[in-house]
Amino acid sequence: MTIPVLVLLAFAGWTLLTLTGSVGVYRWSRILTGRASVAEWRADVPQGSDWYQRAMRAHMNCVENLPVYSAIVVALMATGVHSSLIDSLAIAMLATRIAQTTVHIALPPTEMAASARFALFFVQVICMTAMGVIAAVTAIQ
Repeated sequence: MTIPVLVLLAFAGWTLLTLTGSVGVYRWSRILTGRASVAEWRADVPQGSDWYQRAMRAHMNCVENLPVYSAIVVALMATGVHSSLIDSLAIAMLATRIAQTTVHIALPPTEMAASARFALFFVQVICMTAMGVIAAVTAIQ
């Protein structure tokens, strides 16, 4: 199994951990203590504490980016590209994804926190773009 595929599995795991460890814990703690019902959680209405809303958004950030990274991994597999650069880009992408999620959940939305989240996201975009370009160039050759 290649590093990009391992990173894909770790990214999927991180997405699930973000869901269960933040959103799930918040909701189920409220449900099990009688402070909320199962039916009261709605996706179209902002609910819960600021922390919970940040956790929801952080989870959605993972969900939004997981298919993009998945497509890049499929392209890498289809072209048979393997290199230490690709491996490094994949690891950097995952590390900055984890850091971005952590900052998003842990810190209130200040200018500094938002700037840090954006910088971490931008690194992910650069990593995924570079990996996609490498796959595309290899496919063309």
